Amino acid sequence: MESTVAQKLDSLKKLQQIDSKLDDIIKIRGALPEEVRDLEDENVGYQTRISKYNSEIDDQNDVIANNKNAIAEANKFIKKYGEQQMNVRNNREYDAITKETELQTLEIQICEKRIKEAEIKIEAKKVEITETDEILDERKKDLDSKKKELIMITSESMEEENKLKESREKATGKVEDRLLNSYNKIRNNARNGLGVVRISRSACGGCFALVPPQRQAEVRERKKIIVCEHCGRIFIDIEDIPVVEEKKKRRTTKK
Repeated sequence: MESTVAQKLDSLKKLQQIDSKLDDIIKIRGALPEEVRDLEDENVGYQTRISKYNSEIDDQNDVIANNKNAIAEANKFIKKYGEQQMNVRNNREYDAITKETELQTLEIQICEKRIKEAEIKIEAKKVEITETDEILDERKKDLDSKKKELIMITSESMEEENKLKESREKATGKVEDRLLNSYNKIRNNARNGLGVVRISRSACGGCFALVPPQRQAEVRERKKIIVCEHCGRIFIDIEDIPVVEEKKKRRTTKK
């Protein structure tokens, strides 16, 4: 049997009440969940940075190793040229060997310079790793503290939150999919989390825009789904504010 519009509105009203209670629980936690996520992301960033520094140190160690090998090869050539120089037959051969020896000596100097540059870079990266490690340690302490605080707050409301979630699941089952999707969409876009509202003092309970009398009458009839023309929230009913008439003061006549 298809639900009437009034029944649909009552189902939405109940769902909104449950969601508002869940929102209140989340508000109690404040910005803690976001702070925990931010600190976790920040720590991952620092760990990535340290890994990058270590990788750069490995690269520089490779540079040092390669240049040491090049120096060793150059020294072999110098030793070889020295032995050849003892057996030259003319000045031309002597000069050629001397030039090759000078080139190898120059190669050694270049390699030694590269090694020193690499060692300086390694030391600089080690300093950066130490500084980053110190920051990371502090952030880890902050994260542990925030997590403990969040766990304590969450545990206090966990039982109530689970019950509300169960109630919400039952409540959503009583709302047709099209209407539920509209409700969720409105709620997600609303700052105060209200997808359905009352009309109070001739104004929308969500955005406080004035509602024309004709639309108020339609909402009161509850024969069709009426939404606010300004914010799109669904009107569930009208809050009747009793009007209290002030008693007219009796005029006192002077004697």
